[in-house]
Amino acid sequence: MAGVPKPLSDEEIEARLAELPDWTRAGDEIVRTVAIRYHAGVAMIVHIADRERRIGHHADIDLRIDHLRIAVTTHDAGHKLTVADFDLAARIDAIAAAHLSTPVD
Repeated sequence: MAGVPKPLSDEEIEARLAELPDWTRAGDEIVRTVAIRYHAGVAMIVHIADRERRIGHHADIDLRIDHLRIAVTTHDAGHKLTVADFDLAARIDAIAAAHLSTPVD
């Protein structure tokens, strides 16, 4: 059985966020908002969900009519940020690019 993932320090989080410019920290989550039309957002969610299933790590996703908000944290680590969150965020960035989305300021 795998152990509980180790939470990252604030310094480690900031260094990893520097590599993911579309993501921001909101407490113990990293968050990205993607401007995308509703039906395209549904397709993007299905793509993300398939990838999440394969790696065993999941984001919280909120779809609205014109944007998608994605929040990532490690629930098994007490809702703290871990390496797995930044790996998932990078995968989500690739999926967003494939769906021709643009970040929202």
